Amino acid sequence: MTGSGTFFDEMYGQDGEAAREPYRSYEAWFHSEDIRELRKKSIEAERFFRRTGITFNVYGQAEADERLIPFDIVPRIISGREWARLTKGIEQRVRALNAFLYDLYHRQEILRAGRIPVELIAKNDAFLPKMIGVEPPGGVYTHIVGIDLVRTGEDDFFVLEDNARTPSGVSYMLENRETMLQMFPELFSRIKVQEVQDYPRQLRRSLQACLPPAASGDSVTVAVLTPGIHNSAYFEHAFLADQMGVELVEGSDLRVVDGRIAMRTTQGYHPIDVIYRRIDDDFLDPLSFNPDSLLGVPGIMDVYRAGGITIANAPGTGIADDKAIYSYMPDIVEFYTGEKAILKNVPTWRCSDEDSLKYVLEHLEELVVKEVHGSGGYGMLVGPAASKKEIAAFRDKLEAKPGNYIAQPTLALSTVPILTQSGLAPRHVDLRPFCLVSPQDIRITPGGLSRVALKKGSLVVNSSQGGGTKDTWVLEE
Repeated sequence: MTGSGTFFDEMYGQDGEAAREPYRSYEAWFHSEDIRELRKKSIEAERFFRRTGITFNVYGQAEADERLIPFDIVPRIISGREWARLTKGIEQRVRALNAFLYDLYHRQEILRAGRIPVELIAKNDAFLPKMIGVEPPGGVYTHIVGIDLVRTGEDDFFVLEDNARTPSGVSYMLENRETMLQMFPELFSRIKVQEVQDYPRQLRRSLQACLPPAASGDSVTVAVLTPGIHNSAYFEHAFLADQMGVELVEGSDLRVVDGRIAMRTTQGYHPIDVIYRRIDDDFLDPLSFNPDSLLGVPGIMDVYRAGGITIANAPGTGIADDKAIYSYMPDIVEFYTGEKAILKNVPTWRCSDEDSLKYVLEHLEELVVKEVHGSGGYGMLVGPAASKKEIAAFRDKLEAKPGNYIAQPTLALSTVPILTQSGLAPRHVDLRPFCLVSPQDIRITPGGLSRVALKKGSLVVNSSQGGGTKDTWVLEE
């Protein structure tokens, strides 16, 4: 395998002659190994994931609705120097996001200053008027944040999107590392890699640091609220509850008792202090939001507003996931930190703007167009990879509801090596680092989830769209 030329190759750099410094030890080890044995290891890893039950559900497809996420055994390697720079930018962005959410639900200074259009918030379904004036315990809205990053050059990282509502994927980060440790222990003796296994303990610590006013503080009860076994990320919900040593509950297990949220136990109902919820706002409380929801807890919002429970992430954080809001993030960072954003945004056209819409419609074949509330690779158009029929159909949707979409250039995403039948081959990749926010600090797990496009030339890395994952190594300095 050599450098891919047009795209920045994270293993071999732009010239493709010699391995870049972070990959040198790994490359030497790889070339000393028998490729046939490595292929066997790859099959073994798939069996391990299947035995462990590491699957995700795919909605809207009758066949094989439970799937295994493909795992590639070649790690993605980031130097300690690169990571140190990234963490500064991620921390700055996460602080700004939390300050932005607090401001939106209180004085709305950023709107008064004209830095963001009022209608972008007022007409946004993700903005929850019921959260106005609510003080979240510890002042934290975004307890768990996933920041999606892409790379285009040696030192060029861009934020692709912010995940401040219910970011998923951390269980795969942890299981990927566990699998690599079991299969290649000699590699971890040879190459010093920063640990990620402490994440569940740090997550519990972070959640416990955000006690609601009604909690006694003697012992803190945390629970993970899941929509149930049919949810696409149910494996992760169960995994994290188990790893943290807390209860996994569904809405039917909970009720309001004496002004607190309590869960059913064999000894009766026991009050909960902190709920790590993995259901969307609309389904959280049928008395406050969707009256048909059977997933949430009737009355939980009243208890939350009265200081009887901590909900992580806080209701209303979904406004920070909005891709139209994303386009204002450089302004948001500067407004709340007084600093220029360390991590750059991808250039973005807001299709609600008449001139931007005109440009996007004229250049659909070149652009990536996304729904402002979309996720998982759904509801998007990758112009260079789309057929004329697909572009024509998307044009109709865009013209019908332009405010639902943003557009971005097709980036020259960096590539990392994957193991193929013929050896190593470059594939496009992104990265989702995970941040834990408490009133005291922000902790960023060294690495994160690297999602890789397994098809040659594909830019879509989402597991729901055929992508895979790999272990992400951040080297110790």
